[in-house]
Amino acid sequence: MLAKAQLKSIFPDWEDGLYDAILQNAELKEAKAGTTLLKMGQNIKSAMLVVDGTVKLFQEDENGGEYFMYHLNPGEACAVTLVCNYHHEKSQVLAKAVTDIEYLAIPIEFMDKWLNEFKSWHYFVIRTYRSRYEELLKTIHEIAFKNMDERLEFYIKRQVNQFGNTVHLTHQEIANDLNTSREVVSRLLKKMEHNEWIKMNRNSFDWIRP
Repeated sequence: MLAKAQLKSIFPDWEDGLYDAILQNAELKEAKAGTTLLKMGQNIKSAMLVVDGTVKLFQEDENGGEYFMYHLNPGEACAVTLVCNYHHEKSQVLAKAVTDIEYLAIPIEFMDKWLNEFKSWHYFVIRTYRSRYEELLKTIHEIAFKNMDERLEFYIKRQVNQFGNTVHLTHQEIANDLNTSREVVSRLLKKMEHNEWIKMNRNSFDWIRP
């Protein structure tokens, strides 16, 4: 389990008693990159708080098509698990470890209890909902009002903000996240390269647009 000082450095805005409650009741878990952490329709038994690494959340349609939603980083919680815990619902998204990760799993029975007992937990949950709601609004805006080349640019910028200027994703992986074809992605990346927005490497590309 984490030391209290480590927990405070990752989640700095909690009350002292909440740190103690987390250390007493949460389980620290590890998962390798590529591990599916949450499936569509899965019953949720614990909330997930990221301690180290990056988690990707995405949705899947009835035909198996995927669409990238957002990343979770250290110090952030999966809002879906908080909502599912609170309402005893099933997951409507998938979550996958992008890197090797560590996360805290908090049993369902503490959700209501801590909302009433700790103001800092209440505010943390509200901030998590608000942050993810804003992320989803941005995603909806891109889908509804932008064409595919604008959506691809938005997607790449999110990857750059998350992982740095070198994007280590295949054309097929990008196509999966945008729910489009690999051919469309390849064509648009070539257009970006021609416009000197990106520099293609063998298994990656660099974002060089100012």
